[in-house]
Amino acid sequence: MRKRYSATYKAEIVQEIFKEEKTLNELASATGVHPTQLKEWKRIALTGLSELFSRESKSEKTSQAYDTERNILYAEIGRLTTQVNCAQGAPEKKSGLHPESG
Repeated sequence: MRKRYSATYKAEIVQEIFKEEKTLNELASATGVHPTQLKEWKRIALTGLSELFSRESKSEKTSQAYDTERNILYAEIGRLTTQVNCAQGAPEKKSGLHPESG
């Protein structure tokens, strides 16, 4: 069975790698994680560093994507509401919200 490690645990181990106080083999022995896996975590961390310093973070991009999707969905809701209202006739008379006076 394959072991799974949390992102926090991996980050802690990679920090230890960056300190260079122990060799990869020493860290592997102390943590029970294979040296090849430690090298892979280090590579992933180094690859992702530039993204941490980019002007637009991933969370900002995700937030913008959600905002765009929400605006599209609200526009679709408005379009469909208009279609339903047109199909039913005048919404004030059909909805029962404004009973006819008389």
